[in-house]
Amino acid sequence: MDIEIRYKSSAFDHGVTEADIEWAFNTAIHDCLMEPFTNRYVLTGFNTHGILIEVMYNDIGENRVNVFHAMKCRDPLLELLEQGETYG
Repeated sequence: MDIEIRYKSSAFDHGVTEADIEWAFNTAIHDCLMEPFTNRYVLTGFNTHGILIEVMYNDIGENRVNVFHAMKCRDPLLELLEQGETYG
């Protein structure tokens, strides 16, 4: 992996592990800026059990991100992705 991931404690509030988040970054199927924010991104990828999760993070420069939220992907986000829409 070419990116360094840092974590806020809130990233683990929904039972997602560091390994799950790292795997999601490696298997990302969607990664976009959340409108109208300038530095809040949402990524969807698979956890270590093959379940699609959503990960929200900030870019902190030099190939580093700070993950502050992760959980099983919610239906509204899945619907947006199916329609090719952006999240925001």
